[in-house]
Amino acid sequence: MIGHCECHRSRHFVKSVGRFVAFFILVCSLHAGDGHAQSSSSNNPPSATSKGEAVEYGAVSSKAYQPTAYPLDDVGGFTIGPVIPTLAGAPHLFGDWYGIQPWLLKHGVFLNLALNEEYVGNITGGKTRSNVLAGQVAGELDIDWQRLAGVEGLWTHMLVINGHGRSFSLNSGDSVTNPEQIYGARGNVVAHLVEMYADKSFFNKRVIVSVGDIPTGSFFSYDYTACFFMNVSVCSNWAPGKYNPGGRDWPSGNVGGVLKIRPTQQTYIEGGIFLVSPHAYNGGISGWAIAQDGMDKVTSQVEIGWMPEFGKHKLRGNYKIGYWYDNSRYPNLYEDIHGNSFQATGQPRRYEAGMSVAWFMFNQMLVRNGEGLTNGLIIEGGAGYAQGNLVAMRDREWVGFVESGTPWHRPNDAMGIMFQHYDMSRTVSLQQESSLALGLPFMSNQWGPVYGIQNWENAYEAFYSINLAPATNLMADFQYMQHPGATTTFKDIAILGGQFTTNF
Repeated sequence: MIGHCECHRSRHFVKSVGRFVAFFILVCSLHAGDGHAQSSSSNNPPSATSKGEAVEYGAVSSKAYQPTAYPLDDVGGFTIGPVIPTLAGAPHLFGDWYGIQPWLLKHGVFLNLALNEEYVGNITGGKTRSNVLAGQVAGELDIDWQRLAGVEGLWTHMLVINGHGRSFSLNSGDSVTNPEQIYGARGNVVAHLVEMYADKSFFNKRVIVSVGDIPTGSFFSYDYTACFFMNVSVCSNWAPGKYNPGGRDWPSGNVGGVLKIRPTQQTYIEGGIFLVSPHAYNGGISGWAIAQDGMDKVTSQVEIGWMPEFGKHKLRGNYKIGYWYDNSRYPNLYEDIHGNSFQATGQPRRYEAGMSVAWFMFNQMLVRNGEGLTNGLIIEGGAGYAQGNLVAMRDREWVGFVESGTPWHRPNDAMGIMFQHYDMSRTVSLQQESSLALGLPFMSNQWGPVYGIQNWENAYEAFYSINLAPATNLMADFQYMQHPGATTTFKDIAILGGQFTTNF
């Protein structure tokens, strides 16, 4: 029976991927000629690795701004929260702040204020018809102590946010994935702490040590192209890993440290150790309670990355594989101490020591349209696994394409499509089958309320982002959720949304 179930899931997954790829080929054929013409005119594009260029839709020239190198430059890793629309070195809506920004940069102070507002609503399907407005203001302060005080290779980072709104999933009946990037967990405080840590580089930045309160996804399983999309399952790092205590990410920090070693300019090996918080929120509801009680377990993470540049147009790629292990004890989702249904027997639940999570991720520029890290046609994708007897979502696979607007003479615009597939664990399905047989309500899990026996879900997304002003974009977004909540309880959901971002 289990084998038949898995085969059935696989057929749905293959069919969905096939439809998605066919749609992508059709879209690309409409403007492929212009894209190749643009790429051939750019004979020597730079690698463009500053933080600002990583997020500003590929349009920021490396000549526009040359900051002192961040410790993680040139390795595909960026140390500031990925939800911020534009980062240090990128343009500002209000220019140079009447001369303030140049003075700050001269003294090694990188100060940014950014706004992200989102609106989503379902036009069909789901638990109820609903719409949600959510957003945040973020402030980041990064200090280059080499420039400020002559301390070579030392940086400090702090980022706080003020958020509002709520999760659309509570209304839609789909807690497996969320179409929003911003969906609560900000604590309803003036300044929720996201991160506060220091970097120190050694041996000409071949070795970097980072220590403090760190969102794990700023270092591990991070894809700088993923947050083009609104769906939070792929931004900033991937689900299911980031929803488990050992790998919690934005807007939560984790007390710990990271050691990054760069054998070559295009490779890295990194390892990190973080304390695991047993509480619902790392750092409390405000994020500032860093020294919480009960943090006597750790998660150990490791990642290996390769960042090649292919051909004369320097088509940038990022390929990474990683794993983390949390030595905490977690309850089995189905079994009691004797291996039977704990709901049926009433016996204590079985607790198991250790949780494993693994991932493979990549993005690769296929066609270059001009200068900039993301100025071209890029494919991104990956697969992630979590231990199914302890985690409700066992695995997720995704593939997407992003294209800059250069071929149609809108270099600061962007468009993209994404497909995601989610498999829930067989163990959580057994728990839900037991609940149904016993006439008990379904138990909530890491993803929220459950409305039926969970199996699989697919999510499709398409967006177009139009540049309105310097560092300011308005995005139209469409998402379609097949089997919302990984059940057949509610009809498939069609969602329309929009996102406004600016860097002041």
